[in-house]
Amino acid sequence: MKDLLDAYQEPKPATTTVATLLKRMTDKGFVAYKSFGRSREYYPLVKKKDYFSKHVNGLIKNFFNDSPSQFASFFTRSTDLSKSELEELKKIIDNELEKK
Repeated sequence: MKDLLDAYQEPKPATTTVATLLKRMTDKGFVAYKSFGRSREYYPLVKKKDYFSKHVNGLIKNFFNDSPSQFASFFTRSTDLSKSELEELKKIIDNELEKK
C-alpha cells in the first residue's frame, strides 16, 4: 500500500480509501496478494486489455444498442478529435480491414 500511496501526488488519498479499493478489487477477482508478515504485495489477476475490452463491449451493448457503428459515430462526433486524430483512427480501421 505504501508504494501505491507514494505514486500519488499531493494531496494523497487516505490510506483507508486505498485499502477499501484494494479490498473491493480483491473481492471482485481483479487483484490478489501475497502476505509477507504484516505486509501484502498485490498483483493483477486481469490484464488491462481484457478489462477494458469487456467494459467497452458492455458500453456498446448497453448504451449504443449493441451497435459499434453508433458508438463510433457518437465518439467521432461528440469529442474534440483533431483532423490528424481522425486520420489516425481511419488508418487503424483500414489496417484491421486489410487483416480480415
